[in-house]
Amino acid sequence: MKKLILMSLMAVCCLVTASAQKTVVSQKNQKVYDVAEQMPEYPGGMPAMFEFLMKNMQYPKDAEKQKVEGRVMVMFVVETDGSISDVKVAKKTFPSLDAEAVRVVQSMPKWTPGRDKGKVVRVQYTLPVSFRLK
Repeated sequence: MKKLILMSLMAVCCLVTASAQKTVVSQKNQKVYDVAEQMPEYPGGMPAMFEFLMKNMQYPKDAEKQKVEGRVMVMFVVETDGSISDVKVAKKTFPSLDAEAVRVVQSMPKWTPGRDKGKVVRVQYTLPVSFRLK
């Protein structure tokens, strides 16, 4: 009986994993919009996103020591489930600033996904992340 239950649980886990992988692959194969009728939105809007960035960004020590400032342009895709993927730097500033901007964007909570013609769609988003010393 224990073997049967264990085998059933393993089969369910395998099916769930395969299903999740299939969803991710099918999501990746969908068109990525540059502009959608309703663009993706960070939960709470822009003020909440700026607050999140301020609370979670850490000025890299090497950039601070060298008094490096700048704006990193980060591109990413807001998926149909609101998750963030394909995070990359579109405009580099300084290696540790670029890496910190990517780290913070990857740690964002799920967004409200974009919509086009009534359907939830993948949308590419560009976010400027500014680093200023006090």
